[in-house]
Amino acid sequence: MSVETAAAATPSTKQGLKIPGHLAVIMDGNGRWAKARGKVRTEGHVEGVKALRRLVDLSIRYGIKHLTVFSFSSENWRRPRDEVNFIFGLLHRFVASDLATLIQNNVRIRIIGSQQGLDEPLRRLIADVQDKTAANTGLELIVAFNYGGKDELTEATRRIAAEVAAGRLNVEDISEETVERALYTVGIPDPDLIIRTSGEQRVSNFLLWQGAYSELVFIDENWPDFSEQVFLRALDEYSSRSRRFGGIESRSP
Repeated sequence: MSVETAAAATPSTKQGLKIPGHLAVIMDGNGRWAKARGKVRTEGHVEGVKALRRLVDLSIRYGIKHLTVFSFSSENWRRPRDEVNFIFGLLHRFVASDLATLIQNNVRIRIIGSQQGLDEPLRRLIADVQDKTAANTGLELIVAFNYGGKDELTEATRRIAAEVAAGRLNVEDISEETVERALYTVGIPDPDLIIRTSGEQRVSNFLLWQGAYSELVFIDENWPDFSEQVFLRALDEYSSRSRRFGGIESRSP
């Protein structure tokens, strides 16, 4: 099954629905989805990939410019080795089966996170998919893989410290922009909306710096059950929010 072509017209939605420029999603609940159906956890991950395809298609149809998905965290290494290997294999299969359609739909892919612990074939796959989609100008799909927000900030701190030690940066010149240039997400706007599935209400080490002023929407459905109806419900909730960014007056990001 491949990502659907985005030729279909955007469905009509209620007037006043706001579309976030950058949507981020914590795709949680694959294991719980499987357990509730008496299936093994890996079957939940397979269904989760199908839900990801639906989300990419919806993002294209509704005009979202940047989509970040939390696919594998730096803490997920604590899971059973067989499950970790299966998740890595799913990434390979997703790219193999969907890359042509993603290119056809003008999707640019960017994979953020540490490459520590990844084998050479997986590193080559990451480089290859980014290179092949680099010229695309449509939806930017950012895959947070082997990613942790604390790890990202620690690595950014090391990079900045190295610049100071080398005499290329003065301590007093360090600013928010300095930190942002040292993050994995350099050049990507902060997320307007972060959705988490499965009923959990925490960010779990995801985009800790970038999500400082993101709107958070938590939904009860497990990730494999993510549908257009769930998507629109989250956007409806987002549209009702007043975003002041620390000020008094509501403003657009």
